[in-house]
Amino acid sequence: MMNQYLNNIQMASLVEAIQQAEDFSTGEIRLHIDKSTEENSAKTAFEIFKNLGMDNTKERNAVLFHVNFEKKYLTIIGDKGIHEKVHQEFWDNLHDKITHAFSEGKYFEGLRSAILETGVELKKFFPIKNGENPNELSNEITFS
Repeated sequence: MMNQYLNNIQMASLVEAIQQAEDFSTGEIRLHIDKSTEENSAKTAFEIFKNLGMDNTKERNAVLFHVNFEKKYLTIIGDKGIHEKVHQEFWDNLHDKITHAFSEGKYFEGLRSAILETGVELKKFFPIKNGENPNELSNEITFS
């Protein structure tokens, strides 16, 4: 699916970035691109978080990037487990970095570096144990 913000190659690269970010951690990362929500994107983001089963990971360490390019809206939701470790400041900084990249038209770069940075935090706080790293959630980008 092509759009003016991300092309197919970039979207495939973001899925690879998610895989890479999840590589050495039990954490889960999802990216959702929303074109349908007119208002209250935060509420929608929480609904999508739940609909994707992101609140059901064993260590409650899933992170959702919910983006609405048209509305210039970005919500980052970190579940209880990861949020308790990184605190609000981490999400605020990440949000600032992504929106700054978006303001320069760097949609792919902004999302990719935020995904990888989230992966670094997940590895720090949720390293894999005994070499087991089940992928609890799909890495595919979802759309609405």
